[in-house]
Amino acid sequence: MLRIYVDAATKGNPGPSGGGVIILGEALNEQIHLSLGECSNHEAEFRVFIQALEILKEKQLTNETVLLYSDSKIVVETIEKKHAKNPVFKTYLLKFQELEPLFPLLMIQWLPEKKNKGADSLARQALRKYYQEK
Repeated sequence: MLRIYVDAATKGNPGPSGGGVIILGEALNEQIHLSLGECSNHEAEFRVFIQALEILKEKQLTNETVLLYSDSKIVVETIEKKHAKNPVFKTYLLKFQELEPLFPLLMIQWLPEKKNKGADSLARQALRKYYQEK
């Protein structure tokens, strides 16, 4: 079983965004920070969520049971309800629905920001790196 923690940080809304992904498994402890480009804070949360699943796919970890944690209520609710009014969010929902069948069991759970500090720190690190490279 893998536990995945994701978070995003955005400077301005919309603005430059970074994402953090923590992958924890039996013999796996990986921390990844990603540039997410320019987007709104909500879109950044969706982007890092999808990127985390793409990373698992690239690492050939799709045979694992996955528990994915996000502190974004809008992302978790959209996925749980399988519905998005916002056309931008709908695009990410469709991408999730494309990736979901790759995993035998994929559970999404909301958690409070204070319990997601590791992923938050990585997201902020990605944002700092963005500004250092400019």
